Amino acid sequence: MTAPSIDRPDVIATRDLIAPYIRRTPVLALEPGDFGLGAFALHAKLELLQHAGSFKTRGAFANLLAREVPAAGVVAASGGNHGAAVAYAAMRRGVHATIFVPSISPPAKLDRIRAYGAELVVAGDRYADALEASLAHVAATGALPVHAFDQRETLLGQATLGAELEEQLPELDTLLVAVGGGGLIGGIAAWYAGRVRIVAVEPEGAPTLARALAAGKPVDAPTEGIAADSLAPRRVGELMFPYAQRYVERVVLVTDEAIRAAQHALLRALTVVAEPGGAAAFAALLSRAYVPSPDERVCVLVSGGNSAAVDFDR
Repeated sequence: MTAPSIDRPDVIATRDLIAPYIRRTPVLALEPGDFGLGAFALHAKLELLQHAGSFKTRGAFANLLAREVPAAGVVAASGGNHGAAVAYAAMRRGVHATIFVPSISPPAKLDRIRAYGAELVVAGDRYADALEASLAHVAATGALPVHAFDQRETLLGQATLGAELEEQLPELDTLLVAVGGGGLIGGIAAWYAGRVRIVAVEPEGAPTLARALAAGKPVDAPTEGIAADSLAPRRVGELMFPYAQRYVERVVLVTDEAIRAAQHALLRALTVVAEPGGAAAFAALLSRAYVPSPDERVCVLVSGGNSAAVDFDR
């Protein structure tokens, strides 16, 4: 598969296209000392406050607005966040959506998908199983497939997050981004094109980009860990890979324990509930998997918040 051109004019056009449907999510300044970290400038981009609970909504609207949707509607395979985003976009656009999810998808994400009126189908145990079932549905119905990461419009939609962040933090050295299929980091890397250091963060149990970069191409990786519903698609996308090869400086791996600690730290400091995949990038700082220099200006992307992990009865 040939990588498409994801250039700045196309990203800006996509940003303008989806703007009526997308929230401009906030960037907050944090004090590293509050987390026991060294002295450096730290910000958090709270994309978990996006419609449908994650950055995926950008790519979903980019697909539904830039591509022709047939009478059969749209179909997506997802660990949960992409499905919720496509279901939300379909609801806003008045089209039918069928969402295939694996059995590991958390109830909070399934509840979102149902709440937006989509048809929900559980197929298999992992994302790859749901994807296979969704492709069979496309063949049978003619519905428009909206890929979670390996689709040009998806990459363009996620790239708008980079464009937005550059307006909010024009003086930025390093951006930490969690990686699953790679649509988010691929789009952001294409936007910045080397002007900012991009650090990829993956769970130890799902090192999809780390394996791909080592092999020189997307290859299968394990699909384990507490963030498996959002950060373990088996392999990264073909379309994002050239941008990762060129513009992602390094990949760091974090443990499940570090991700849990990051979730708790974000709740204490910001009163936000990040899902495991959404907290993974912050886990890289807390666990010292990535250690900034004293004068470094760092932003961590908190990418998703579809979790029901807080007990409000306590």
